[in-house]
This record gives sequence, structure tokens and C-alpha cells, in this order.
Amino acid sequence: MYRVIIILGLLVVLYFLLRQALRGLKGQGQPERLVPSKDQMVQDPVCLVFVPREVAVTEDIGGQTYYFCSRSCAHKFQEKLAG
Repeated sequence: MYRVIIILGLLVVLYFLLRQALRGLKGQGQPERLVPSKDQMVQDPVCLVFVPREVAVTEDIGGQTYYFCSRSCAHKFQEKLAG
């Protein structure tokens, strides 16, 4: 009886080890991050309009870059963060 319990326990451990190994292999062929291109569309956080990255108004706020459709939306966003 103890042999059956030990064999079942080893099978469970083997199952989890194989599952984790397959998950690791599955993620190897994928690129880490996609490089943003100039023609990529970005969303304005104020009016939620999508604009091409190359024509968007950019503002660095708190170490993060935000993209806006216009200077007025950038100004509204900064006022919203301030108050």
C-alpha cells in the first residue's frame, strides 16, 4: 500500500515539474518587448482620442511619458494631477 502512495506522490511531483518546464520553453521564442514605432497610435488620457505617436504632444510627468492630442489636453491633465 505504501508503494502505491509513494508512486502517486512521485507522479504528482513529476507532473508539476514537467508543466513548469513546458511553460518555460513556451515563452522562450517570444520577443521580450516590442519596440514602439513612429506610426503607432497612442491614446490621449484626457479626451481618449487616438493619435499617431509622431504627431502627439509629449509631456514627461513624474518620470513617465504621456502623449496628448493637443497642448490644451496636456494642460488639463497637469491641472488634474495638481488638484
